[in-house]
Amino acid sequence: RELLPPWLVIVAGLTGIVLLCVSTKDNVSGVFQYSIVLHAGPSRTILFIYQWTTTTKANKTGVIRECSSCPVQGLGDSNYSDSPQKVGKSLEPCLNWAQKEIPAEQHSQTPIYLGATTSMRQLNLTHPTLSDGLLAALTVALKSSPFDFQGAQILSNPEKEAFNWVAVNYVLENFFKYDWRGQLVPSGKGMAGVLSMGGTSAQLTSKVEEGNQAPKEGVRLQLYGQMHNVYTHDCPCHGTDQLRSRLLSMLIQ
Repeated sequence: RELLPPWLVIVAGLTGIVLLCVSTKDNVSGVFQYSIVLHAGPSRTILFIYQWTTTTKANKTGVIRECSSCPVQGLGDSNYSDSPQKVGKSLEPCLNWAQKEIPAEQHSQTPIYLGATTSMRQLNLTHPTLSDGLLAALTVALKSSPFDFQGAQILSNPEKEAFNWVAVNYVLENFFKYDWRGQLVPSGKGMAGVLSMGGTSAQLTSKVEEGNQAPKEGVRLQLYGQMHNVYTHDCPCHGTDQLRSRLLSMLIQ
């Protein structure tokens, strides 16, 4: 099987772990369960639909797959700070699309969750009133949908990078694998570290091994019957923008 391209893994990183954090109800009307996660990034918001079955679990954790996605038209949510009423309106086409993708009898049982990342986090530091207004407008829009609203929040950088770490190790089948009988079993492999490069900084995320003291700013995750302490080391001024500037400077010299 082909692995996801690196850029797609990073984009989906947030949604992979957020789905596992959302509490779900047992499905009594069909085989599949669904969940909706909105990733509100710096440049755009993307709505993801995930699907799993109630019978396919590995150590009480769902085995999910991404069904489809809908890019929200327009810029990232933080760009609506001057007109927060428009940010909720921008979600309507994708929310209407999701209602067609998910069976109507499943709407009330389908959790919907929004996680905002870098740009909203920066806006919250400089203009907290504006970011609060945007989150309130997003909450109103999501609550007005027929889905089960679970929250809209700004994710910290350690949380975001921990979600990337989960997504990468999930794709690499480091949590579990299918054996020759088609049954889910522990993979027996170690966990991979993840280097995530943004525009202004880079982050190295890895699991803190048992016996080592986990840093206070680490994230603790319970997945597939195991506890994982995940820590992110931030490397400021080592993002792609800075590396590009250094390269241009060297070329000019």
